[in-house]
Amino acid sequence: MMGFITHCCKSVLEQLARLTHGSTRLCVLCLLAFSNVWAQTPALELTELRVERMESAIVLSTNVRLELGPAVEDALLKGVAVHFVSEAVIMRDRWYWTDRRVSAVARYYRLAFQPLTRRWRLTISSEAIGGSGNAGNLSQQFESLTEALSAIRRNLNWKVADAADIDPDARYTLNFQFRMDNSQLPRPFQITAGGQTDWNLALSRTLRLSSELGR
Repeated sequence: MMGFITHCCKSVLEQLARLTHGSTRLCVLCLLAFSNVWAQTPALELTELRVERMESAIVLSTNVRLELGPAVEDALLKGVAVHFVSEAVIMRDRWYWTDRRVSAVARYYRLAFQPLTRRWRLTISSEAIGGSGNAGNLSQQFESLTEALSAIRRNLNWKVADAADIDPDARYTLNFQFRMDNSQLPRPFQITAGGQTDWNLALSRTLRLSSELGR
């Protein structure tokens, strides 16, 4: 999909370049080069982080803007599975000692391309997923990479704690992290991935919880 968009942008801008002259043409060609780089740049941005109470549970909803770089897409097409991890930890403030961890949950993703069927398989689990992905408690197949990434980007009403664990008279903080887990890559990829931007996607955010969650 990214390659298609880049090709379309390139075709349009090249046509504009043929219709212009001098400095104007140079500007158009510079825009063409910039658009090509932009279309292939990996991105990871948190666009939503919301904590709510639903009956007896504290739930977390998140949304991330996740775009893979060309090196990662190329590895996927060659049969290398890519792993991601979402983690949420709730800490209770303690003035007399270090903060106490109230709960910690994680969600693991394994994304792989299946050459024979030309489909994308996404496995999601609450435990670390092995090389085959069989440990996952949910496995889905998608027609495109865009569809598979959409399932990773969005977490809705993810239970992160029991409401009974939240004291309305105490103060709590939620720490959220989302990252690409390169420890699951084949050893040669782990060595080369360390210095490449495409393979180093990670973000973290902290959110102070409302006392109303425990009432």
